[in-house]
Amino acid sequence: MASNRPAPEAPFTPSDTFVYGGGTRADEGPFEEWNPTAETVRPVRGRHRVTKQRGGGLARSSTVLGVGVIAAVGAGGMASAQTGKPPVAISMPDLPTVGSLIADEETPKGSTTPLSSVGATTDSEQGAGEALRARIMAQVEQQQDQAASKAAAEAVAAAEKEAAEAAAKAEREAKEKAEAAKKKAEEEARKKAEAERLAELAKQYTLPTSSYTISSTFGQAGAYWSSGQHTGLDFAAPTGTLLKAVHTGTITFAGWDGSYGYKTVLTLEDGTEIWYAHQSSISVSVGQKVNTGDVIGRVGATGNVTGAHLHLEVHPGGSASGIDPMSWLRSKGLNP
Repeated sequence: MASNRPAPEAPFTPSDTFVYGGGTRADEGPFEEWNPTAETVRPVRGRHRVTKQRGGGLARSSTVLGVGVIAAVGAGGMASAQTGKPPVAISMPDLPTVGSLIADEETPKGSTTPLSSVGATTDSEQGAGEALRARIMAQVEQQQDQAASKAAAEAVAAAEKEAAEAAAKAEREAKEKAEAAKKKAEEEARKKAEAERLAELAKQYTLPTSSYTISSTFGQAGAYWSSGQHTGLDFAAPTGTLLKAVHTGTITFAGWDGSYGYKTVLTLEDGTEIWYAHQSSISVSVGQKVNTGDVIGRVGATGNVTGAHLHLEVHPGGSASGIDPMSWLRSKGLNP
């Protein structure tokens, strides 16, 4: 009966013995001497790496031996049984499966992540990422809302400011118009009152003569007057034209007065003196009471004159210097 030829026994050498836990085992081996090269050994990048068996020989990696030891201990403690010593408790760290150790894709160098979890994301990490994303988005939305609220508030403030300025401008313009209208109304009322007053005064006052021409005004300069200036108002009229009392008063002078010729002075109730000069005749006497419009004399050319006219002077309060007769007559509602 044919049978397989037994394999030749390998020579035993003490260097091939395996010592573990204080005992010597000679049932393993012999081993072939193996010198690794760059072509036969791949670089180890992770925490665990096992080289594959070459040429049917048993790999001599310490990692494989460690796995064998663990298997032996788990199977019944063969090493301890041969030496007769009590078993020794061995604490080993959690190791991944051998299959994971021989994975084609290696864990990056220096990484502490197990090979079985490389490229994987746990539910807790996904939840944390979603929570972080949600928080960032909430912050972005909050900032956008704040910016929008700020812009809206600024727009409202600008609109309110513009409205307030427009309202203030409108109020100011309305106030100015109201003041202008008020001033205009007051001015019109004043003018009306003054016109009414003058009209009333005009009933009480009258012009000194009629059918006249204003030939010289108050303050006019010329060599005809000894003072160098005209001191009254001249009404040029034909000789014999009637002269009338401008207002109610008393005759305080009537006679000749040098360069004035024949002159009559009418003193009014307020003390104002009205001088009539260059008369051709006088129709009143001193102390006589006269009323507005009464005839007191006639136009003439007596005294220092160049032609027939009435020289009229006004002296408030009987003062030596007179005022402009034109202005005084106009203040009484008269228009010479």
